[in-house]
Amino acid sequence: MRVLLDTQVWIWMRNAPGRLSAKARRLLTDQRNELVLSAATPWEIAIKVSVGKLRLPCSVAEFVASRALATRVTPLAITQLHAIESAELPWHHRDPFDRVLVAQARLEGVPLMSNDDVFAAYDVEVLRAT
Repeated sequence: MRVLLDTQVWIWMRNAPGRLSAKARRLLTDQRNELVLSAATPWEIAIKVSVGKLRLPCSVAEFVASRALATRVTPLAITQLHAIESAELPWHHRDPFDRVLVAQARLEGVPLMSNDDVFAAYDVEVLRAT
């Protein structure tokens, strides 16, 4: 199974795995599953660090590279189709990073793992992380 990870889920995998449900931890550690990480995630992390909403123990580049390796994620670029789809979604939510994740989940045909209830408003499969 391919699973697209929300930014918070990806951070919790290494920094706070106890915040994830047992079911989510099993899915995330099952080697048969492909964990997909959107390019929106490091972008969101970098923005949050730059505005002081997130503190990291190292540079953003080092954080993303080391965690990507440790969590065995497959990177997912943001394509023009993803960008267009994100703009055409209903305006249930205005966060551009979340909207890109919804667009990617829809176009790539993969479920999105998150603890954020806002995703339920969209036509996308959501796997609860908590």
